[in-house]
Amino acid sequence: MRDAGNPADDTPKTETDRLEAAVPRVENRPKVLALVGPTAVGKSAFAIELARKFGGEVINADSMQLYQGMDIGTAKPPPEARREIVHHLLDIWPVTKTASVAEYQRLARAAITSVTARGALPILVGGSGLYVRAALDRLEFPGTDPGIRARWEAELARVGPLALHRELARRDPQAAAGILPTNGRRIVRALEVLDLGRPRFTATMPGYESVYDVLLIGLDRETSALDLRVEQRVAEMWAAGFVEEVRRLADTCGLRRGLTASRALGYRQVLEMLDGRHSEAQARELTVAATKRFVRRQRSWFRADPRVQWWDAADPELVDRLARTIEVWTTSPS
Repeated sequence: MRDAGNPADDTPKTETDRLEAAVPRVENRPKVLALVGPTAVGKSAFAIELARKFGGEVINADSMQLYQGMDIGTAKPPPEARREIVHHLLDIWPVTKTASVAEYQRLARAAITSVTARGALPILVGGSGLYVRAALDRLEFPGTDPGIRARWEAELARVGPLALHRELARRDPQAAAGILPTNGRRIVRALEVLDLGRPRFTATMPGYESVYDVLLIGLDRETSALDLRVEQRVAEMWAAGFVEEVRRLADTCGLRRGLTASRALGYRQVLEMLDGRHSEAQARELTVAATKRFVRRQRSWFRADPRVQWWDAADPELVDRLARTIEVWTTSPS
């Protein structure tokens, strides 16, 4: 796998020239390092290494790590890592709260401002593409109306996501084309925006223009290797007590009422197992399969962003190579 710092044959050939050519130049804006890529690629571990080297603090951009108690299934950084390196935006929402990207945007930008004010480097880390863009880019999110939202959620429960997707396609074909017919939550949100009389849902996703001086690092691995890491991660989740974690969240924290948290990878499958719809072995297999599908969607999302510089996470010298690129970027004027 080739890193995006050298994407074509006509790029500068010396190491110094290559590093300088790869670094974006944005004047008079705070610097933010962002590590993105698919699930199980190793983003969190690399973030810790880079935070040590550059005096950084980690800002979470994984939508499910925002939830309290969802630790094993989201591979949340362990307590020892969080004691060593300051982490922001972990465990901030109860599992019953419906996710709000607009709220996350406000929180993430406040965290970036706070980290920068202390003279530390903000390191945004996560695989939730919309959350990464919300934190970094000039995105404006339409308001919400609880009444309209509740009406469409009731309709979703009554007729299912496929019927609502057809309704969305009738009213906004472009939005429908960008949303999976099975993604009831996003379909409901798109219909809510339309009912609010706002611009079409797709109009809220403009081009890639950041409000910060951003260095976007994408981490990936060969597909076969990443698939194996997904399988290993799910096995480790089960061994670490994942089923018990889901059971506790369901019994004591209201996980089933959480429209967002209850649909998280693994949590949804175990809840269905607890409801008698699957055996435990089936729930585990379904979690692996769903995670692999999600990995492919993550790749498609991040590969569409021309700013991302791609690096092979399997490279044993990756931390040192990344450090050289980051060194050039952090010392350049902004």
